[in-house]
Amino acid sequence: MARVIAGMVMSLDGFVSDRNGDLSRLYPDFAAMRESAAVQEAIESTGAVVMGRRSYEMGDDYSGYEFQAPIFVLTHEPPAEPAKGQNGQLSFTFVTDGIERAIALAKAAAAEKDVTIVGGPDTIRQALAAGLVDELHIDVRAVLLGDGLLLFDRTDRSPIELELIETTQSPGITHLCYRVLPA
Repeated sequence: MARVIAGMVMSLDGFVSDRNGDLSRLYPDFAAMRESAAVQEAIESTGAVVMGRRSYEMGDDYSGYEFQAPIFVLTHEPPAEPAKGQNGQLSFTFVTDGIERAIALAKAAAAEKDVTIVGGPDTIRQALAAGLVDELHIDVRAVLLGDGLLLFDRTDRSPIELELIETTQSPGITHLCYRVLPA
């Protein structure tokens, strides 16, 4: 059965973007990060992706998107036109009836592969609060943004116990992998 893995890059002080919504300090070399062993392993093991509407809107052409898999977008209202880049592997399904439904559809599409939640922070918090996340992967970038969008400003289920299962480092970033323990 598919594991549900949520992950994001954040600053050391917990922000996933700066106060202007800029991500460049967190992804100074996106091309190199995309070629890293960790990202390549995630691409290989992912059978479906869940993301929020704001994360979806950050791209307008997904033909070069690293996860060539079905994408389930959590939204209140589907867009008039889906983004470019759909093909035999990558497709978009807009889910308007909650995170539980989005994860259920993604698990069915992923079969034995993983479901990866790529963002945004609200989508990850909803999935954590609903008890739907098996692993939490946080990449901590060695920068203090001081203000912006927090990954964990609150959760609706507290506390959430985690077990550290792996820690690795690469220049300027620490990769933390946690197993989410049952409530």
